[in-house]
Formats: sequence, C-alpha cells, structure tokens
Amino acid sequence: MTFSSSGRRAAVIGSGFGGLAAAIRLQAAGVPTTIFEKRERIGGRAYQFVERGYVFDMGPSLITAPQVINSVFQAAGKELSDYLDLVPLDPFYRVHFHDGTSLEYVGDPERMKSQMEAFNPRDAERLDDFLAAIKPIYQAVITDRLGSRPFDTIKSMIGFAPKVLALRAYEPVTRFVRRYFEDWRHRFLYSFHPLFLGGNPFEAPSIYLMIPYLEREGGVWFTRGGMYSVVEAMGRLFQELGGEIRTESEVERVTERGGRVTGVETLGEFHPADIVVSNADVAHTYSHLLADSDRRRWTDRRLRGVEQSMSCFLLYLGVRRRYPQLAHHTLILTERYEGLVKDIFRRKVLTEDFSMYLHAPTRTDESMAPPGCESLYVLVPVPNLASGTDWSEAGPVLKERVLDVLEEWGLEDLRSSLDVLRMFTPEDFHHELNATLGNAFGVEPRLTQTAWFRPHNRSEELQGLYLVGAGTHPGAGVPGVILSAEATYGCIAADHGLDPQPDIDEPGRVAIADIAAS
Repeated sequence: MTFSSSGRRAAVIGSGFGGLAAAIRLQAAGVPTTIFEKRERIGGRAYQFVERGYVFDMGPSLITAPQVINSVFQAAGKELSDYLDLVPLDPFYRVHFHDGTSLEYVGDPERMKSQMEAFNPRDAERLDDFLAAIKPIYQAVITDRLGSRPFDTIKSMIGFAPKVLALRAYEPVTRFVRRYFEDWRHRFLYSFHPLFLGGNPFEAPSIYLMIPYLEREGGVWFTRGGMYSVVEAMGRLFQELGGEIRTESEVERVTERGGRVTGVETLGEFHPADIVVSNADVAHTYSHLLADSDRRRWTDRRLRGVEQSMSCFLLYLGVRRRYPQLAHHTLILTERYEGLVKDIFRRKVLTEDFSMYLHAPTRTDESMAPPGCESLYVLVPVPNLASGTDWSEAGPVLKERVLDVLEEWGLEDLRSSLDVLRMFTPEDFHHELNATLGNAFGVEPRLTQTAWFRPHNRSEELQGLYLVGAGTHPGAGVPGVILSAEATYGCIAADHGLDPQPDIDEPGRVAIADIAAS
C-alpha cells in the first residue's frame, strides 16, 4: 500500500457497489486506498458469469436513481455518462398473476390507472392519493438526505422519530398499501418492493415505500453490457484516481492496537492502514475479522440475535431461442402471497409452491447472448440457512421444479434448448460471499433493524473501522449501498479532517458537520 503525505491510508474489504463507492470517495479525497477482494474479480454480489457467449449478471439487475451512482463519479470530478450507456426500461416489470391476469408496471400514473380500472375502478382513482402519501417518504430519504446520513447517535434517532411518526412510515408496508387499494393485484404491485431488498412486506416499515416513488420519479434503467459494466466503470475510475485493487486477497483479520485499527491481514501478510472500511457481511466482519478483539456491542451472542435477510435460489440459463412473452423484468407469481412470505421469513421452510423473478436482458441489449438466444436469470426467494435445508439435495430438485413450471407457463422446449445451466444456492451465498446464514441481502430490513437500530456506519468497536454496504444504514439495493458509502465517507471525513464532496446531482455537500463523532 502507498502512503499519503499526511500518513493516512485506507483499506477497503470487499468490492461490491458499496465498497467501490467508498473507495472512490476516499481516493478522490487524497487518501491512498487499496481494495482487498476475496474472489478473482471485483463486484461482490454484483458478479458476472460468462459462458459460451451468454453473459449473466449474477446479482443486481436494474438501476434506479442513477443520480445516486452519478454522485460517486462527481466526487471524482467525472460524470456517469462518461463511462456508461444507460437505457430506460418500459415497462419496469411485467407481472403475471396465478389466475392468468397480468399488469405492466410503469412509471406513468395514467397508464397505470388505465390498467387498474379493469380490476377495480376505485383503486385506479386512489392511485394519485397513494403517490401523494408516499412522496414525503421519498423526499425524507432522498431529498432530505436521511438515506445518506449515519444514524449512530441517540440524538440522530430522536431527530428522525417525529418524521417517521408523522409519515406513518413505521407501519408495515402492506398495511399502508391496504388503505388505498382493494384489489389483491394492486396490493401486491405496490407492496412487493421490500422483497427486492430482502425484506418482508408484511413487517418491513413503510419507509421502504419510497421505492415506488423513486421508480416513478427517476425511472428504471439498464446499462449496455449488463450491470457488471457498472462494476467495471467504478473499478476503472478508482484505478484512474490511483487506487489499488488486490483480487484473490481475502482479508482474514482486522488488526488493532489500543482500540484503534492498524491494518488488515491477508494470508498472513500485514497491510498497514489507519482507516479500514468493511464491505463484507456485517456478522462476518465482527465475528471473524474482529474475532480476537474485545467486542463490547457486537458480541457473538448479539450477532446471533440479528435477523438476516431471506436468501435466493438462482438459475442462470443460456437458451438457444427467444421467448418474446418475457419483458426485460418479469414476475411470475404463485397464488399465495402472505402465506408464502411467512413460510420464507418466519417459518423458514422450503415450500412446494414458489414465485419467480426473471431477468431477460436481451430485450434491451442483444449482446448479452448469441444471436437469436436468451441469457435468462431466474430468482426464487427462499429461506436462509436457518431453515436447515440441505441444498446439495434440495437444489437439484428445485431446479427441476422451476424448469417444469416455466415450461408449463409457456417457455416451450426450455430444457431441450439449454446451452448453459448453472445454479446458485444459499450455500453458495455463504461460502462464496461469506454471507451469514447464506443471506442474499444482508441484515433484514425491519423496524427494529432500521436507522439507529441497524449496525452503524461508524463502528462502535474500533476507532478507524467503518462499515459500508447492505448490512449498515440505509440498507440493501444499489441506491442503498451507494448511499451507505456517502454516509460512511461523511463519518470518515468528520473523524479524519477530510474535505466535503459533491452531493447527489445537485450543488451540495456531504453533511460532515452534522455527523461528527459523538
């Protein structure tokens, strides 16, 4: 690692979107920074798989709030458009219900109303009221910057609480939505978004209803070359700034002396640093990387009490044909909603029925597969490893059931047209990503694990240790983890006297003065 003239140097553990964003901000601020990545390539959960000309994004598959990503590039004096070609999606999603009906989820309220009228005219009339009710939630999180300010003091939480109460943002998402819509399709359509963050819509607080408004306001986007092109662009920007990336370099320990970090160790090699940012799983960070430290707050017992998010069962399918009935994003739903969610999150059982999300990027970018072919990503929400499921047995069985359902639904000759088939199970999340209990989205977003109740961006255990990514504030999702990097940079800047940086797509600054260590 190189040294700055001031002596500061930083190590970032992991290279997901949160780790990359934090590393770029630090390097842009003049702090020599090294990223340490366990795997062969950067990306974390936003990894890429390529085989026989088929290109698969293995994790995130869409972009919302591109201005949030752009803020990272602006911190380095660049623009997102200098590196990436973003394409707006229309529809955002196509949702197929168990009874054969379907809806195209779009950002235009008038187009949504025209579809909703067929099922419940009163629901269509109330859509504007619903959007008006969730707009202040969006403004609080995005416009008022609550998503990029750390909640690591009681004072910050006390200041946040009145707004939550006034907006009723503490209510479960489904309860909030039920006040506006009667038809079960519409209730699903405007309440399912917490699932994209690993949350239970029947328990996650309505603060997460900022997502439908975020989509309406800023659209849903894809980038040519796939989501991994965002990873590559951020990695390139970081290296252009002089940052160093070390792949196949798993951090085994965060070293410390007198309650302050001194660096990290990889395979017995010591790398000095006085700023360490962990983009690793939070429980893994505290229970493994700080195993030798005297932890006061995040003890092993307390970590066992943290609710981890659900997991996912994924199939990556390279198919020698096209299926025009699929949109770029397609949801295929089973009849059960609340019962299935309860089985996944609370009962933690693998059930016979399941719902699916399909990503067909060739709708937007034909380079993602050979000519006339599809690269399909199929995601099935499943319980995390607390279920006790043996995925060496359950995985192949579920794979066949998923293929059966897809063929019955209308993907004709799917099996006989496969060039590529790869599975990724909760066990893979655990072993490849060090994800506790094989979680797919970090710490579960629920009221008692939100804001101050979530693991803090500034670690309580060691001076100089910070967290970034899905396990800290504000949470999972591409905008969430990148906002977490902004919050974490604000903490580091306050602690180490670094300069403010441009805020999201507007003249502004990370609010360093408001987040100095208490």
